[in-house]
Amino acid sequence: MALSYKERRRLSLVVLLVVMPLYIIIAAAIMSRAGYWFIDLGWFGKVLQFCIYVILGVAWIFPFKSVFMGVGQADPDAEEEQ
Repeated sequence: MALSYKERRRLSLVVLLVVMPLYIIIAAAIMSRAGYWFIDLGWFGKVLQFCIYVILGVAWIFPFKSVFMGVGQADPDAEEEQ
């Protein structure tokens, strides 16, 4: 099922305004609880925690990659004005 351009634009707004803040809250809550485990590891714990933050910061886009593809471009279905 392919989404039309307008549906992808609407869905991308929902993802950015609703899903992304919820993801940030959940990821920050998980990492704040897990932060206690990294204290005992010293400098390695800080490096490991940084790597997890980077992975969480990038991982959210992969399920929504098809939604965001081409959203910033002109509508391909619109009639061209002459």
